Amino acid sequence: MPTKNHGRMAQDMKRELIAIIGEMKDPRITGGLLTVTRLDVTPDLDQAKVYISVMGREGGPAPVVKALNKASGHVRTEVSRRMHIRKAPRFVFVSDEGAAYAAHINKLLGELAVAEDDDAE
Repeated sequence: MPTKNHGRMAQDMKRELIAIIGEMKDPRITGGLLTVTRLDVTPDLDQAKVYISVMGREGGPAPVVKALNKASGHVRTEVSRRMHIRKAPRFVFVSDEGAAYAAHINKLLGELAVAEDDDAE
């Protein structure tokens, strides 16, 4: 059962994750727009699934997700240190395709509107 404190801790953890990822100097992570869209933490703080969105990057989100999963131990240590918690969850980074899907739908709707304007003339 999620509590108010659990939700607040998840939001604080998400904020720290954004800061930590922003400070990383790994060339596989830099470049493009990387966004942490959602963070799901288990109630026992054993595991956290971090959804990230990557836009405007060659090769898509796969190399970024792989690099972040490889650096998850460092991220876990930093979150524990910055938040002053004894046990930080194991972070699993996954790609969130929601933003890319929304951009694709907007593009299709724009093309549809242009086609309708051409048919009306």
